Formats: sequence, structure tokens, C-alpha cells
Amino acid sequence: MAHIIVVGNEKGGAGKSTLSMHIATALARMGHRVGALDLDLRQKSFGSYAANRQRYCEKAGLSLPGPTYHELPEIDPETLQEGENIYDQRLSAAVSMLEANNDFILIDCPGSHTRLSQVAHSLADTLVTPLNDSFVDFDLLAKVNEDAEKILGPSVYSEMVWNARQLRAQAGLKPIDWIVMRNRMGAQQMVNKEKMGKALDRLAKRIGFRVAPGFNERVVFRELFPRGLTLLDLRDIGVKQLNISNVAARQELRDLIKALNLPGVSIDF
Repeated sequence: MAHIIVVGNEKGGAGKSTLSMHIATALARMGHRVGALDLDLRQKSFGSYAANRQRYCEKAGLSLPGPTYHELPEIDPETLQEGENIYDQRLSAAVSMLEANNDFILIDCPGSHTRLSQVAHSLADTLVTPLNDSFVDFDLLAKVNEDAEKILGPSVYSEMVWNARQLRAQAGLKPIDWIVMRNRMGAQQMVNKEKMGKALDRLAKRIGFRVAPGFNERVVFRELFPRGLTLLDLRDIGVKQLNISNVAARQELRDLIKALNLPGVSIDF
């Protein structure tokens, strides 16, 4: 069966789509077959990223490795049994379709709580939660006191992941490997950055996730989206000499893929 990677949290603007495309493309470049779904049926940021990639490759005459993107299939409401949810069935049908021909299925979730997102989390073998380096975003995971030194309790997203873990346990499936990735970090060592790191380490032990190396704030990520490209595509489009920032960003991606510890993945970029 394909290994399912879910990229999710319940806040917009955390960089989920950029992260999703970089993970999926890295796996494809290492020879793995990757199917991808976007569960944000309104904005479809990841779907747009994939469409941009296809258009750019067609226009430039390139064939770049990457995920195979699929829309959720439509389901005839008349075929549903009493009590069945149409969104559950659409997601189930998509995953069943992708499992046979892929090593990995990457699911990009919306930045809000939806039925689709909730079900996707229960399907996750690996859950990756990007978190902007701010206590505004940390509030997604847990409540802290006024000086951010004491964790008062888990927040709604952590409780949703807990429920997903319970559903998997009841179904006899292996536990979710939950990774929280610090994203858009500033280059300078600031007090807030240090406090965030300590708070995440404390919370990781308390509610059971791993903290992975993240991405620093870089302009290149915003520049790549319109063409659907990733850091790993730059040489293929004629960039002969990567600048220092791009080299550092590739290393950050390499460190992240290594930290995910995905089955059968040997890093070669």
C-alpha cells in the first residue's frame, strides 16, 4: 500500500502548498511514484501550483519529475447509502485510485477545519505540520501563559490529531508519525525564536510529535510558485550557478526529507 503523507494544520499562510510541492517533487526525483491531492476545494493553492508546473513544462518543452496531481472524483449522491458522507466517499475513492500505482500519496489540507481534512488526518501514515515561527501560530498547537514559559493545554488542532490517532488505533493501523516543521524562520537568533524552540520541545514530549528542521524565510519560494517549480528544478531550467541562499535552501530541504524518515527513501540530491 502507498505511504500516505498529509500536510496539514488549521491556519492559512503557513506554507503548506510550497512544502507539499517540495516534498512531492523531491520524492519523484528520487525515483518514487507520487500521487497528490488538494483538499482545499475553494482556494486549491496546491492544485494551482501543480497546474503552473504543467503549463511551464509544456511551454518550455521540459519534462521535470514531479507528483501526479488528481482532482477528487465526483460522486453521484444517489449512490450513497443512508448515513454516508459524500466527502468521505470522494476522498476514499481518490485514495483507492492512487494506491495501486504510487509509492506515496501526498494530501495537502486546507487551512481550516473541514470534514475532508479531519478524515485525511486519520489516513495519515506521516503527518507534517508547518508552523510559522510565531506564538500566534503556536496557539494552533497549545495554549501558553503570558511569558510563553508554561504550556497550559493542547489546542483544537492537537485535539483533532489526537482523535485521528484514536481512530487509527481502533482500526488496527500503525500510529501517525507526526512531524512539526518550523517554517519561515528569521535568520537572526532572536529571543522569540529561542522561546519558540523551547516551547516546541516541551510540547513535543507532552503530546507526541517530532520537531523537524524547517525553512528560513526566502524570496525564492515566492518566485518559484508562478512557474510551478521547486528548488530542485533550478539546474534543469538553466540556472548553472546557484547562489548561496539557494544552496542553503536545498540543504534545508535535504535535512527535512531526512527527518521525515519515510520508508524506502534514500536521499540523493
